[in-house]
Amino acid sequence: MHPNPKRRFEPIYSMAVGAGRVFFGGVLQLRPKITGAEAIPKTGPAVLAITHFGYMDFALVEWVAWLRTRRRVRYMVTKRAADKPVVGWLLGQMRHIPVDMSAGRDAYTNAVAALKRGEVLGVFPEAGVSASFTVRELKTGAVRMAAAAGVPVIPVVVWGGQFLRTKNHRASFCEAFRAAIRVSIGKPMHVSEADDPVEATAALRTELETLLAEAQATYPRSGEGQWWQPAHLGGSAPTPEVAAEVEAERQRKRAAEKR
Repeated sequence: MHPNPKRRFEPIYSMAVGAGRVFFGGVLQLRPKITGAEAIPKTGPAVLAITHFGYMDFALVEWVAWLRTRRRVRYMVTKRAADKPVVGWLLGQMRHIPVDMSAGRDAYTNAVAALKRGEVLGVFPEAGVSASFTVRELKTGAVRMAAAAGVPVIPVVVWGGQFLRTKNHRASFCEAFRAAIRVSIGKPMHVSEADDPVEATAALRTELETLLAEAQATYPRSGEGQWWQPAHLGGSAPTPEVAAEVEAERQRKRAAEKR
């Protein structure tokens, strides 16, 4: 039995949620359709394994979680963001967990500890935004930390968040205004330390792909020839292979700059 974290007042988090509600609901007038929200526990810990097609997906999931359960989601965030003076302070106040991509052991330990305290943890197992708008190969961290803490993994798909901000495309206000947002939440997956994390992660990816296909099939905007639609569905987004090549080149350049 996992403890529930004390519902202490967190002014910065409350302000962030309030700002998100005004921005998403008031300014952009987004039109969310949420399925499976009952899978997010009202009490107790869980890992939310979320697809990553837009940079604001974390805020959209937090918006949904708060509206449905009043839960605060703690996210795994990049050390690069956490090291920025103002942004880092805000992330720390909201108790998000910084991740050093080159040495992630501390982040993993802190994440498992947060789960054992009863927190809901948000993870992007693709480890980056997918420019192809397909589910990339997943890292095993989400499954491994859930198994270590003895908590469920809950698959979450966000579709439509790419209209707010995404990789390789500067979305306009007109594209974002009144955009339909699909948040599809799958059934909790239970894993243990006896399970093979590679197999469990493959099963998680399959579930995310299934949820994504359903969200795309019922999406009210036509994606034919559009930048935000995957190539296999008739869109002009790069194929997964091309997107992977571009991302690898970007990583090589970043590594060279550090040297």
